[in-house]
Amino acid sequence: MRLVDVEGEVARVLAELRAQGDPVRADYEKRYLKSDLVHFGVPVPALRKVAVSAVEAQPTRDELLALAEALWDVTRDGRPVHEARVAAIEVLVKRVALLEPSDLAVAERFVRGSASWVYVDILAEKVAGALVVRYPDLGRVLDAWVADPYMWIRRTAVLALLAGVRAGNPDLSRVDRFGDALIGEREFFIRKALGWVLRELSKKDPGWVTRWVEPRVEVISGVTLREAVRWLPEEDAGRLRATQRR
Repeated sequence: MRLVDVEGEVARVLAELRAQGDPVRADYEKRYLKSDLVHFGVPVPALRKVAVSAVEAQPTRDELLALAEALWDVTRDGRPVHEARVAAIEVLVKRVALLEPSDLAVAERFVRGSASWVYVDILAEKVAGALVVRYPDLGRVLDAWVADPYMWIRRTAVLALLAGVRAGNPDLSRVDRFGDALIGEREFFIRKALGWVLRELSKKDPGWVTRWVEPRVEVISGVTLREAVRWLPEEDAGRLRATQRR
């Protein structure tokens, strides 16, 4: 059995999410995320369970994309619905193996329609990053994104590299180039993203991270450095921190 009634499935998902909503949690989430979206207040595990149920029927790629885009575009009172957007991302993540190179454009549309890490970070690693690992030629898209005017696209370019790092096949050339391109960034979310990539890489190749950070320690931001050295041997981490303080 396959998903063919996208409209009906979206309605079912929304009904289940609304039924599990908590107005108190919704108010807290809106404040925490500084969000102007509609929030039902559904805990993440419950939200993920409802979303994944929508693709248990093994949809085709076209059905998957139609479902994700329909969920993403749900509005209430003229505003997007937070839980529907998270559900859209979760169905893509669950069936990411169905996606093809051209589907990176869907991830890009979602990122450009976002203004929060809560959507961008999963899209970056689990959708865009997964596609780039499977289709390395898509790296050229990341090369364009890292210079994009929209901050969340730049963050996506960096965090997409996490997929290769975690898989044990890091794209060291892009870590190097993207790091140098963004080392002077003023945006906190970019500085943090670069630090995260270096931190995860340091778990597998601390020597590379130390060698990359050391000549840049006087220009790298404190946010980036704190993350980058978190898992380095204390001797190296201490030396780098001390050099930056001087």
